[in-house]
Formats: sequence, structure tokens, C-alpha cells
Amino acid sequence: MLNNIYREKLLNAILFFAKKVKHPTKVKIFKLLFFLDFIHFKQTGKSVTNLNYFAWKFGPVPKDLWEEIKSGKAPSDFQKDLAICPFETESDKQGFEFKAKRKADLSIFTPREKKLLEDLVLAFKNVTPTQMSEISHLKNAPWDKTIKQKGEWAPIDYLLALDNDALVSEDEARELQKERDEMLSNYPLKAILNK
Repeated sequence: MLNNIYREKLLNAILFFAKKVKHPTKVKIFKLLFFLDFIHFKQTGKSVTNLNYFAWKFGPVPKDLWEEIKSGKAPSDFQKDLAICPFETESDKQGFEFKAKRKADLSIFTPREKKLLEDLVLAFKNVTPTQMSEISHLKNAPWDKTIKQKGEWAPIDYLLALDNDALVSEDEARELQKERDEMLSNYPLKAILNK
């Protein structure tokens, strides 16, 4: 049973993307989640899924989610709604595609989050995972800055999403992050998930 809003939003974002885009591979879903969270942060100072992303060699990766699915199975609390299906890639490596077993419940998202989900599908519906990698690796984007400043495997700071087009100031975003961190310190998600 899903018992926190971030977990519900994560599942339903994955279901939405898996049903709506071509090539819903692990790489493509990870990048869609990254764009969802970082664009929303740029607009509001808050992420949608509460995932933390790391600057891995091939792009931003939500490490905790990767850990949950690296065996090729959906997390236990997602299994009735989501399947992860293996396939062989052109380079004879094994890839994974996400298969939604039901339609996403969009009622848990705010109007801004729903619009962003729809905009991302519109922009990336037919784009391959390789093409998405090129976009997430753009110069001076959060992944690129992290790789250059902190190196591979480092966490990507959400504040790197803020630029001249941001709808929140850096001070507002820092305050919102501080509140989030305090909440997580008092009510850790791992403790909630393990109940």
C-alpha cells in the first residue's frame, strides 16, 4: 500500500509516462522524472516526486529508484500497477521498459504538475532515450554543472535548476528546501515506507 504522497506521485508519473511515450525505457523514464522534478522546482521551489538525483556518467539518475529496480522488478508496492520488462538492446546489453498495468491517477497532482506531465509527454513522446540524453547533458544544465564542479556520482543540487527564468528566488527555494529537510528529518520516508 502506498502511504505517502510523494510515493503515489512517483508511481503515477511513471504510469503516465509509460502509457504516453514511445520507448518507455529505464533511461527515458529517469530523464522524464528528472525534467518533471527540476522544471517544477524551477517554477515553485519544490520537486514533484521528492527524488534525489545523482550525476552518473550517462546522465541524472534517481539513485534510490535505480536501487529499487536494478534487479529488473518493480518495487513491491508498485507491482500490482507496474511491470518492468527486459529486452535486448542493439549492443546486446539488457534494457528495461516500463509497462503500466493501469491508467495513471492524475487527481493526486496539482494543476501545475498535471500540465507539466502533459507538456513533457508532448515534447518527448517520440524522442529516443539517446536523444533525451543529449538534452539532459546540455552545457550549463544541472547535470553538466555537477559533473564539472563535483564530479561523477555527486548529488545534483536542485538549486542548479534556478536561472533567469525561474519563478522563485534562490532564497525562497532554499527556505522551501530547509522546510522539506526538516520534515524528512522528523518523518523519514524510509520509516514510513517500511511500515
